[in-house]
Amino acid sequence: MIRVLVVDDEPLVRHGIVAGVGWKAIGCEVVGEAANGEEGIEMARRLAPDLIITDIRMPRMDGITMMNQLREEGAGMRCIVLTAHSDFEYARSALLFGADDYLLKPFRDQELTHAVMRVCRKMENAAVPPAPRPADRAAEPEVTGYVREAMDYIAVHYADEDISIAAIAEHLCVSEGHLSHVFKKQTGKTVTGYLTQQRIEAAMRLLSSGRVRVYEAAAAVGYKDVTYFSATFKKLTGMSPSEYQEQKRG
Repeated sequence: MIRVLVVDDEPLVRHGIVAGVGWKAIGCEVVGEAANGEEGIEMARRLAPDLIITDIRMPRMDGITMMNQLREEGAGMRCIVLTAHSDFEYARSALLFGADDYLLKPFRDQELTHAVMRVCRKMENAAVPPAPRPADRAAEPEVTGYVREAMDYIAVHYADEDISIAAIAEHLCVSEGHLSHVFKKQTGKTVTGYLTQQRIEAAMRLLSSGRVRVYEAAAAVGYKDVTYFSATFKKLTGMSPSEYQEQKRG
């Protein structure tokens, strides 16, 4: 389980974060709450969290100062920054100082869930070395340029409900047509097909844990419609999500 520390000077915000996310379903647990940066540092030293969710502006010590001090002490936890719209540029600059993501207040529970899942995915990718290439695929060309960047973007944002080839192309500053052509040429798959594959594989990992229901897995990987999710899941795996989960339990 990924250990999470919540740091915010507003008690209602802290309570909303703790109560509004299905932490166990996404492999996390909240191990502590702090009301400012100074308390956050003390609790981080004691509890050794993997992820800190922190407000920027707080009395006694702000969130960025807290994270910088912890990193100077050698701590390697990840960080999601929370900020008001008036501090938007400040939040963006926080990314330059090592924050992994940020959310603008007020945010929805689902937005926070997706941000946490993105950071968890980063941790998973950092912890797992690349698998060796099978001998029969050794001659396949490596993906390069925009295709690699698109794959990296999907790896982080696949759970976003509004992700699309248009959004990916805009992020990469290329046309949709060019991205589609190059992606299909290098991978043999469409961008949409690759995105769907990543979502279903993520759902399979969640369902295998035995801690989530089908509708929770669907929402966690970006599907609003659980019926459509189930149909897509069965198309790619040959079984329904519930059948897959039962098989893993057995």
